[in-house]
Amino acid sequence: MPELHPDLAAARFLPTPSFGPRTARLTRRLTERMRPVRVPADMVVEERTAPGPEGAAPVGLRLYRPRALTGPSPALLWTHGGGYLFGSPVQDERGSIEFARELGATVVALRYRKAPPHTAPAPVEDAHAALRWMTDRAGELGIDPHRVAIGGASAGGGITAALALMCRDRGGPRPLFQLLVYPMLDDRTTLRTDLDGLGARMWSVDSNRFAWRSYLGGEPGGAGVSPYAAPARAEDLSGLPPAWIGVGTLDLFHDEDLAYAERLRAAGVPCATSVVPGAFHGFDTYVPRAGVVREFRRAQVAALRAAWEEPRYLME
Repeated sequence: MPELHPDLAAARFLPTPSFGPRTARLTRRLTERMRPVRVPADMVVEERTAPGPEGAAPVGLRLYRPRALTGPSPALLWTHGGGYLFGSPVQDERGSIEFARELGATVVALRYRKAPPHTAPAPVEDAHAALRWMTDRAGELGIDPHRVAIGGASAGGGITAALALMCRDRGGPRPLFQLLVYPMLDDRTTLRTDLDGLGARMWSVDSNRFAWRSYLGGEPGGAGVSPYAAPARAEDLSGLPPAWIGVGTLDLFHDEDLAYAERLRAAGVPCATSVVPGAFHGFDTYVPRAGVVREFRRAQVAALRAAWEEPRYLME
């Protein structure tokens, strides 16, 4: 069994669910019914709705903003994880509040369409509609349209990377930065048989195969997969916003994430990486108060702050 980080040792007893049609539906219902945390007195949290993509329903958003914030603030469009199958902004509520409070920013958390009813690139189109709404309504929302970053975790990180590609290809909006937390980027990882012995926790090889099959509406790993579905499929990564990618060495997505980081750099896109030894997928949600998690979180906050204040640091 691969060695866990000392701060994560208790995870050796952590069961790893294997998601299929029934368990994915059940988890979708449970995450959609999650109760929000109690709103701190110093924060404003509100539900908003933005026009959806052409021919699609409006997009639901959950906004977080420090009550004392004045003037145009930087903003982060945040996309939650869930294997493209389930999830809700509420699952990341504490993190969204922390980002907003620590950075003096407005966080806009996205509700997007899920697979299998909605295949790729439906959630990316939802994210693009939300980002355009943010920039178009910047004055009303108290947002600085020149300091808008995009970010997400797991499948949300994959949607974020695809959104960066879509914005480049369509000529806007133009996010300043992309924060990719153990992003789910490459359907071809499902073809690797050597990962079966990784001992992955939280997100298994079988779950990954089911999720990609559901999201693509067909078998993963074949020809013709759009980069708006699997960003690692993009042949050209030039012209994208600077990025930060964080992942653990025991994460199923470790190799695909670092390969994407290298390709970004090769294409002239600044990309910082944070690799956590002995960390598994979603480790920061399992033991949120562990020292290694606090350090991982500090790295994300520092990356966003530097991008908003001095983007050139990413060139170092």
